[in-house]
Amino acid sequence: MPLARSLSVTSLSGLEEWDEEFDLEDAVLFEIALEVANKVGGIYTVIQTKARLTSEEWGENYFLVGPYVESNVRTQVELIEPTNPVLKRTIDKMNSSGCKVYFGRWLIEGSPYVILIDVAFTAWSLDTWKSELWEFCDIGVPWFDREANDAVLFGFLTSWFLGEYAAQCEEPPHIVAHFHEWLAGLGLVLCRQRQLPVATIFTTHATLLGRYLCAGNVDFYNNLAEFNVDKERAAAHCAHVFTTVSQITAIEAEHLLKRKPDIITPNGLNVKKFSAVHEFQNLHAQSKNRIQEFVRGHFYGHLDFNLDKCLFLFIAGRYEFSNKGADLFLEALARLNYLLRVNHSDVTVIAFFIMPARTNNFNVETLKGQAVRKQLWDTAQTVKERFGKKLYESLFSLPDVAKMLDKEDFTIMKRAIFATQRQSQPPICTHNMLEDNSDPILSCVRRIGLFNSSADRVKSSCHPPPSTSNGLRGLVRGCHLGVFPSYYEPWGYTPAECTVMGIPSISTNLSGFGCFMEEHIADPSAYGIYILDRRFRGVDESCNQLTSFLFQFCKQSRRQRIIQRNRTERLSDLLDWRYLGRYYISARHMALAKAFPDTYIYEPHEPTSTSGFRYPRPASVPPSPALSRHSSPHHSEAEDNDEDERYDEDLEAEKDRVNIRQPYSVPFKNKISSVQGANLNSDSVIASLSVSSQPLHTSEFLKMSVSLICIWYFFSYTSSSISD
Repeated sequence: MPLARSLSVTSLSGLEEWDEEFDLEDAVLFEIALEVANKVGGIYTVIQTKARLTSEEWGENYFLVGPYVESNVRTQVELIEPTNPVLKRTIDKMNSSGCKVYFGRWLIEGSPYVILIDVAFTAWSLDTWKSELWEFCDIGVPWFDREANDAVLFGFLTSWFLGEYAAQCEEPPHIVAHFHEWLAGLGLVLCRQRQLPVATIFTTHATLLGRYLCAGNVDFYNNLAEFNVDKERAAAHCAHVFTTVSQITAIEAEHLLKRKPDIITPNGLNVKKFSAVHEFQNLHAQSKNRIQEFVRGHFYGHLDFNLDKCLFLFIAGRYEFSNKGADLFLEALARLNYLLRVNHSDVTVIAFFIMPARTNNFNVETLKGQAVRKQLWDTAQTVKERFGKKLYESLFSLPDVAKMLDKEDFTIMKRAIFATQRQSQPPICTHNMLEDNSDPILSCVRRIGLFNSSADRVKSSCHPPPSTSNGLRGLVRGCHLGVFPSYYEPWGYTPAECTVMGIPSISTNLSGFGCFMEEHIADPSAYGIYILDRRFRGVDESCNQLTSFLFQFCKQSRRQRIIQRNRTERLSDLLDWRYLGRYYISARHMALAKAFPDTYIYEPHEPTSTSGFRYPRPASVPPSPALSRHSSPHHSEAEDNDEDERYDEDLEAEKDRVNIRQPYSVPFKNKISSVQGANLNSDSVIASLSVSSQPLHTSEFLKMSVSLICIWYFFSYTSSSISD
């Protein structure tokens, strides 16, 4: 089935400016999810990164509702007393009725208000609420499923809260309740069953059945019409507005949930631009150096490859071996290893698998390797200090270079070098695996024979995810390519984060991110976004295509990779919430108009034949220009063959920028005054910078020209001094 463009999904520059002004003074928004201040998966990232934009739009009338998890509240939430009198009466009423409801601020960007409900405190009502759910909604829940039990408790408590809030309002309220995923969707069903005055939105980030079927090696997308399920449909059909995160998930929802989404709401990120254009390249070089230090220790005794010609690849995400495409990635690595060996390539590929497998601690070999690396570093520092002291003392007379290093120095260095000898192969895992005999990644590694031997040009290393987000972010920045050949990926935040950091990635046409980029970019691979076909090709064909992508990437020169990263980073504007947040704004306006037609009117803009855009194909394809002086001051080895190919990075970047509008700014109540202030400031700046009406003398003109040329040369040279 081809991916048809929905009427509610247009390319970004095709979105018309909204002329209608929605008065949100009397409206209140509750965004409800089990991942509010409770990180479980990607929904946490969606809510966390979107909170700032939503807070700017709704101000004090925006509240997030989630479960109370004490360990998370201690580190992420500042508990305070509610300032809204209606909300305070609502919380007091529920607490006096046998519930535990907390109020505070979530310590993230935007500092949104959060309402946290202690689900376990009302577990005594579980059987009663299950009976009510079966009696009124014909929904049965197994008694032994803890996740389903928590969903029942959370659903009844959120609907209770919304009903109590509506009852405490002195005037008829305009409430918008946005429910994320099926775990929170039960509250939506109960709101409609109890006929509460609430405008409801339901966003499915993935269908539960789809995730499990794909994990079971079912040919899911070619047999969508054959599946018939009743669960998960209630929330989708009861909601005033039904949304999903991608076009591929919309097709899945239309078949499984039997309702076509009203709006596609792609996931975004808070994109922060650096003041220096190439700062992200410098961060890549710094992070890559840290990875190289790890590699020196991990592969000690077998470090017979050139780290300057070593490429770092990674895959990260949930430990869903087939859904995340780890099986396809490993098979492609085995084929890539064969190609590199047959072609006598001097490139070495190290693939990192960052997945939460069951481990208990670092293994001995990993710790020993880093200790050996530290010992070599200390030895080098000791010899350097001794050499420096002798050199300084000998400078008062003609130095004798032969006496700079004595036998003791050579003995220290030889002892350190001999300590790096190793009888075994470098380990695959950095940690002790609890079930290594049945672990799917290790089982596949044994089958394909990638044991980090000296003859292999492809090596691998398995890690659990870093304990901090900065650790994972540093790993992503330091790698050259992210590989995500997922079979089931409703959106895909990791490749999106790679794009924002300027790291090329491989995605698929079965992931929401891949479909989104394929729709908006004329030639994704030229921008470092490789789209793997897993929908219309068999497994072996897809594996060959992935191997081809990897092999072609290995053949790129250093300068080609730098230019490709520049292009990739420019796509970050596509993923900014300042653009993608408008889809959520449109969904909320639509829900208000459907629930309160006497107060709100919403007329969606129909896309015209000329609306939308696609990023044009770059002027230099493939990314292998010879005359770029902005990205790198040095020539790479393979540049001499490309003398006829010209590339102007600034011109190309300017063409990309005109294809995308300025980010959407949330209208504030003091919009007129702020605009006037902005005009005043701009007028004063223009006045201060205006050229004098008096003519310039020739000497003054020459001095000014020389100054401008020096400034231009300085910035051109500093911006181009970037290492890979």
